[in-house]
Amino acid sequence: MNQKSKKIMIISVLLLTILACGLGGYTYAKYRTSIRGVGQVEVAKWSFKVNSSSEQIETINLEDTIAGEYLLAKGKIAPGAEGQFSLLLDATESEVGVHYEIEFNNEKNKPQNLEFIYNGQTYNSLTELSKQIIGNILANEENKVKEITIRWRWKYETGTEDEIEENDEIDTQNGIDALNYTFNVIVTGTQMPLVEG
Repeated sequence: MNQKSKKIMIISVLLLTILACGLGGYTYAKYRTSIRGVGQVEVAKWSFKVNSSSEQIETINLEDTIAGEYLLAKGKIAPGAEGQFSLLLDATESEVGVHYEIEFNNEKNKPQNLEFIYNGQTYNSLTELSKQIIGNILANEENKVKEITIRWRWKYETGTEDEIEENDEIDTQNGIDALNYTFNVIVTGTQMPLVEG
């Protein structure tokens, strides 16, 4: 075989290989179409307010909540006084359920015989009461505003006949000490867990 024939044969083999690869490639081709789109979902709105605020509750002054007429200096409470205050929890604009908890802490200088009433139960302190105020506002409730009302009272005479004299002395000492009763209020609203349906 001469040189020229070798070249023709090599070129022929290369052409056949290229042609075979090209035809083979088309044999395995599939139809394919790409269509693009956009996915979206709206995030449920979260809104939880206490006394119309989403940041800070105004100071609760017991003297501003006294019921009836008492002969007291402005801004003061004493044995015989009583009243109530409310916390208005509002989840109207929330599109998810809200679990709420109300905590009172850092109570300082509470008059010993001052007591609080919530849901018909009497508590000796707000700290003791705070473990009781929890609940839910469901996402599909018609009225998503809850008013939590807490009554307070400082009885004029506390206890049984045998205890009244001792309690009067305690009340008198509280008055002499001119206590400045303070406490913190923390209202926490948390999204309720979603239930599989």
